[in-house]
Amino acid sequence: MAEMQEQEGPFTAEKATATYARYLLGAGLEHLRELNYQDRKALHNFKYFTWVEQQGKTSAELNQLWDPDFWTETFSQAAEWDKLITAFNERTGVLASLD
Repeated sequence: MAEMQEQEGPFTAEKATATYARYLLGAGLEHLRELNYQDRKALHNFKYFTWVEQQGKTSAELNQLWDPDFWTETFSQAAEWDKLITAFNERTGVLASLD
């Protein structure tokens, strides 16, 4: 981050707005790929390095991602996450500063 700030200056609200518009709002279906089982398995195997070796998670935790119940439980938390995000945004004033 320090290197990026040195090269490009501070990441201002204006730069954040432009980045959001370009990379999130501007993303289309051309960036999506429907994966078959072999594709999903290959991506899962790539995660080993970041999950187990870098983050210290266990192989069992990584393999939980194959369990549909894991995703049902995870996605059931979305409403609570939304509340936390809203509270954070209100507390920091990050959205108010964009008006």
